[in-house]
Amino acid sequence: MPQGKVEQVPDDGLTTRQRRRQHVLAVHTGQGKGKSTAAFGMALRAWSAGWSIAVFQFVKSPKWRVGEETALKALGETGKGGDVVWHKMGEGWSWIQRPGTERDHAAEAAEGWQQIKRDLAAEAYRFYVLDEFTYPMKWGWVDVADVVATLRDRPGNQHVVITGRDAHPDLVDLADLVTDMTKVKHPMDAGRKGQQGIEW
Repeated sequence: MPQGKVEQVPDDGLTTRQRRRQHVLAVHTGQGKGKSTAAFGMALRAWSAGWSIAVFQFVKSPKWRVGEETALKALGETGKGGDVVWHKMGEGWSWIQRPGTERDHAAEAAEGWQQIKRDLAAEAYRFYVLDEFTYPMKWGWVDVADVVATLRDRPGNQHVVITGRDAHPDLVDLADLVTDMTKVKHPMDAGRKGQQGIEW
């Protein structure tokens, strides 16, 4: 795509300005690193534009100290950009069975989705990050058809970015922007574990 130029102009009766103000659904998927990082980069732009931001993390433990959360919450408290709220559902990496855990990850994910639906209906925020949300869709914890219909019909000018591997084809079809992160090389290939400031 030529920089700053569209390949075609649709015959939809809208002006360039009107098209620029349409809400965007972005999906960051693929096997490579950087899906959530890119989403939080978009959230920083949204904050700078003064938009209110809601982050829903679906497989990140409430115990994990996530650098993006610390940074965005601190920015939200400055009063210079938009407000930031952060929700974590589940115990983290829910597909790993943990002996003795009594948490119902499927129910927590379903309730997280119901909260997102309520927020979208109320136009509570301008920018949503649904981090690792492809997994509850893949595992059947939320209904794909309901997700697609809700996002397609969301009111107002609410932007949504969804991250995670194996994005459902119906979600990909609906999205305005889809990026497939492809791994070329990763430090783990050389036996190196994740490190603070890089992975979190």
